[in-house]
Amino acid sequence: MNALPDSIQVFERGWLSSNNIMLLGRHDTAIIDTGYVSHAPQTLELVRHALHGRHLDQIINTHLHSDHCGGNAILQAHFGCKTSIPVAEADKVRHWDVEALSFKATGQRCDRFTFDATVAPGDVLTLADKEWQALAAPGHDPHSLIFYCPQEKLLVSADALWENGFGVIFPELDGKSGFAEERATLDLIASLDVRLVIPGHGAPFTDVAGALARARSRLDYLAADPLRNAQNALKVLLKFLLLERQRIPLADVPALLTSMPVFAAANSNFLKQTPEAVGEWAVGQLVRSAAARVEGEYLLNE
Repeated sequence: MNALPDSIQVFERGWLSSNNIMLLGRHDTAIIDTGYVSHAPQTLELVRHALHGRHLDQIINTHLHSDHCGGNAILQAHFGCKTSIPVAEADKVRHWDVEALSFKATGQRCDRFTFDATVAPGDVLTLADKEWQALAAPGHDPHSLIFYCPQEKLLVSADALWENGFGVIFPELDGKSGFAEERATLDLIASLDVRLVIPGHGAPFTDVAGALARARSRLDYLAADPLRNAQNALKVLLKFLLLERQRIPLADVPALLTSMPVFAAANSNFLKQTPEAVGEWAVGQLVRSAAARVEGEYLLNE
């Protein structure tokens, strides 16, 4: 059975914004992840429509990458709702430490938001009248959480598992461990009785074994040569900028890349090329994969 309970709705948002999961209980309402800031007005309208006049009581973030928490501020302003974030991120948000938060490092934006509570691995949350286990899911992000509902055999997997892969293993770009953590997270997911996965991006899916096999194969490929992970990150970061802006002057690509501390780390550790050379390579990769096209002096989103 692939159906979601009537009390759970998934807003599939594409790639600039993460998916949003609405949880409508008898006495309270919540949303898991809120998309990117440039989609914030759309997120607010989606939430208002789903609530049918009810109040949004709580925001919960799986992790604090900009495409998962960029709607926090507008929802807080409109509803005055409580917000819960992963416990390891509390001080960064409390002091709005842009060096420690990922937004500046990746060249992305996020309106400042506050939080009221934290979620730690092992916590049990009641959402949509069901119990959800918060589980640690490091790899893509060292502090990410996933949420598992044994009653419905549902897993909110964030960017730890997609139908065809997982999110960029960012810690490895800084020379920190991430591949081993991602492997452990995939093993954890495999140990759960899951009938339906709600990923951070893409449609919900039921072939959990197939997704895990594809994720493990990709992880093996990336871990065999960490340069591949750095190159993948570069393509993803440039594509994200393109999704947000829709067109970028080709002459601006090297400067955009060098403005991202995460690129500087990846280039220093793995790529070891000039920004111009890396930019030319990344543009070529996006064009070859039909994710972008060049028109005159501009790189355009496809």
